Amino acid sequence: MFVHIVEDDPGVGDSLALLLAQIGHESRVYPDAESFFECHPPDPEDTVIVDLGLPGLSGMQVVRWLSGLKTPPKVIAITGQPSRAIAEVVDGHLPAILLRKPLTEESLVSHL
Repeated sequence: MFVHIVEDDPGVGDSLALLLAQIGHESRVYPDAESFFECHPPDPEDTVIVDLGLPGLSGMQVVRWLSGLKTPPKVIAITGQPSRAIAEVVDGHLPAILLRKPLTEESLVSHL
């Protein structure tokens, strides 16, 4: 499985890529939504991990775009924001999989 990681914190992005490599998955880290959108759309069998707190275009904009694809990939939204801020960001459209930072290996792997 190929995993696209849309994460503006280089430490988090690198850590996720390292973890995914250790469990046998290829990945690519994008520092923002704009660089992710410049690439070929993900395949339906891919997974996209997207930080909801991205600068510029928001993580929710990425989630909405992905859900609008004819055959969308699995999407895992991540955030370090408090519950009140999450509620404002998702505006009633909670992603199917939402994980809170700091992530654990178990929580992430169980959703891949």
